[in-house]
Amino acid sequence: MNVRKPSLLAGVILILAPLVQAQSGATDEIKVTLGRSVVIDYPEDVSRISTSNPEIVDYVPVSTREILLHAKGVGSATLVVWAKSGQRNFYTITVEMNLEPIRKMLRDTFPNEQIQLLAAKDSVSLTGVVSSQAVVDRALLLLQPVSKNVASNLRVKAPPAEKQILLRVKFAELNRNFSNQFGINLISTGALNTPGLVSTQQFGAVKPQTLNGSIPGGAAGTNSTFSLTDALNIFAFRPDLNLAATIKLMQQEGFLQILAEPNLVTSNGKEASFLVGGEFPVPVLQGGSNAGAVTVQFREFGIRLTFAPSLTENNTLKMYVKPEVSTIDLANGVSISGFTIPALATRRVESNIELGPGQSFVIGGLIDDRTNETFAKIPGLSSIPLLGQLFKSRNENRAKTELIVMVTPEIVEPVAAGDPKLNPNLPGEFLHPMMLPNGVPGSSNVGAGTPRTKGQPVTAKKDAFLRIPAVK
Repeated sequence: MNVRKPSLLAGVILILAPLVQAQSGATDEIKVTLGRSVVIDYPEDVSRISTSNPEIVDYVPVSTREILLHAKGVGSATLVVWAKSGQRNFYTITVEMNLEPIRKMLRDTFPNEQIQLLAAKDSVSLTGVVSSQAVVDRALLLLQPVSKNVASNLRVKAPPAEKQILLRVKFAELNRNFSNQFGINLISTGALNTPGLVSTQQFGAVKPQTLNGSIPGGAAGTNSTFSLTDALNIFAFRPDLNLAATIKLMQQEGFLQILAEPNLVTSNGKEASFLVGGEFPVPVLQGGSNAGAVTVQFREFGIRLTFAPSLTENNTLKMYVKPEVSTIDLANGVSISGFTIPALATRRVESNIELGPGQSFVIGGLIDDRTNETFAKIPGLSSIPLLGQLFKSRNENRAKTELIVMVTPEIVEPVAAGDPKLNPNLPGEFLHPMMLPNGVPGSSNVGAGTPRTKGQPVTAKKDAFLRIPAVK
């Protein structure tokens, strides 16, 4: 076995190492916050002091054994102290930024976020997990006055699933119509030897068909024939007096109610809309190189709703709601080049509201009240007292419609995987099971040729079909 003897140089190093360590002294580490001072109590009288970087740490000898250090800049520096006995000590001074006020500011600003602050020399770093990108941007904005170099290592956690908002809307339109008509047409079939009629022409009058006789002449054999185009609603005829009258005396009242209950679902902050109605064609005249060409565009009409909900931190819903009801108005349409373009009667509301889930609000007061009156009279005869009413006619139409919109928002959750699925509630069974001749339910592709008792289930058999006889 070979044993290597230590060399002479290794022995000299082992002997001198304790002596060098005794002369140089130990190395201590001191951490100081920027802008603060510390005092070093040296065990012996100090003869000399030196610092590697006065811009980071500076010193002032207070007494023969006390040294005052000032942290002037962020970084590290070495301080060497010589004692009068020849002993020297090394101090590694690390000056750090004062991060505690910044940490407190971040905790107060974002109490529900996990943000850690780290510093290295003249740079600051943010670490942790935050709820949104807006928190990251605001945190970086707060640290800009503190340091020029700010690094963000914040991680935004995955957002939760957006809540679904269900909007229950009810449109109720009440339409009331009232008409009042009055008019008299007088017909003489030969009274006073004079066939004729008196009418204001507002309501259809009779028309003479045949008049036989000579004027002047005896009226005893004169025959006159009138054709009634509209007997109105009261007709009276006296053959002995040769006098007839048609009277229009009518009052009508109508009531119409239209109710729609659409439901619309959307995510938080997303706009949604629906339309229940249709489209009508509108011809459009082209210009430019296609001057004179006519194209057709379609315009929508019906019941429309547009809304954009937003869920607030108070668990309330802010909503922009725009309900609209439009109908085709042929009375105010226009005709251009043979095309009839109808007008639209539209009622629209735009509103911004805030309410809690399940609460409702009503938009009312959308009233359309119209009155149309037409009078007709025969000059002179209509001015006769009392009898003048027989020579006047009147047609009065009133229409009053009112639209009411009721809106109820709700926050809904999707059905979980293990929950029973929802099915439509049908008023009747969709398909009835086919009954076999013996009363057993089955299908057309069932086993044949096998004896079967009543109530026994039918089993399928390959290449076998049961023929059910037709019912006579």
